[in-house]
Amino acid sequence: MAITMGFLYIYKAPIAKNITWGAAFSQKHAVDMGLDWRETYLALLDDLKIRNVKIAAHWDLIEPRDSEYDFADLDWQIDQAAARGVKVVLVIGMKTPRWPECHVPAWAKDIGKQKQQEKILEMLKAVVLRYRDNDALVLWQVENEPLFPYGQCPWKDKEFLAKEVRFVQSLDGRIHPVVISDSGEGSWWFNAARIADIVGVTMYRRAYFHELKTYITYPIPPAFYWFKAKIIGLVFKKPVICVELQAEPWAANQIYDAGVNDAKTMTVKQLKNNIEFAKNTGFGTIYLWGAEWWYWMKEKHNQPQFWEEIKALFE
Repeated sequence: MAITMGFLYIYKAPIAKNITWGAAFSQKHAVDMGLDWRETYLALLDDLKIRNVKIAAHWDLIEPRDSEYDFADLDWQIDQAAARGVKVVLVIGMKTPRWPECHVPAWAKDIGKQKQQEKILEMLKAVVLRYRDNDALVLWQVENEPLFPYGQCPWKDKEFLAKEVRFVQSLDGRIHPVVISDSGEGSWWFNAARIADIVGVTMYRRAYFHELKTYITYPIPPAFYWFKAKIIGLVFKKPVICVELQAEPWAANQIYDAGVNDAKTMTVKQLKNNIEFAKNTGFGTIYLWGAEWWYWMKEKHNQPQFWEEIKALFE
């Protein structure tokens, strides 16, 4: 293993000739940051000119009461994307992006695992049937890092995850591929590859570790991601994309609770380095993570440099 890692520090993966860049967006996270979420979303589409967006369909927002669905906000996001020719990856399930990770409605928190799973399948059916024919949709992402133990979640169930994926595929007629996301740094991605059509991975460079009470930079070269993606391609015949490139701080507290000067894990230099790092993995599709934060820094703290850096990238 040491020899392999040594080789990967030296080896340069081929840079993708035409990288598809995108960004993730969460309505709930924008609200948690004190932003007007619609204003933020439109700024991403119209000012940054983002043309590939990953949208979180949070269970507690779309089914606030048992069997009573409210798709108004999600409809609006997808309609705005469709009107601009923006392509959408829709993240669905119990565990969707942003804290607390598992967005379980209040009415479903104490009904037990079996009943929760039944209700999740009902919710997936409602979402898939509503959006499967929408021209903006390109991919389903079922759950968010469902095999990685992070967040406030009632359970983790690999067998149920496979059932969810098969269910979505059957409802959709396998028209849109299903992505399963996994930790880019803490996994070999095999379990995700066994279940999904496409493996989506995270890519983090600098983070705060509560166990160590300090910040660390991952000692992982770009070729390590390329190497693992090659294995997935050879063994499972599945493509690998980056669904979450760190483009915001990973602070000791939630980003909206941390002070603006506590963002020690993200500077413009670090942002540039992260983008160059991602380019050097050879991945052809990369979604950035931190869109709400860029807007928050620009609008709430008069620090537009991150927004402008991303704007230059998308231009």
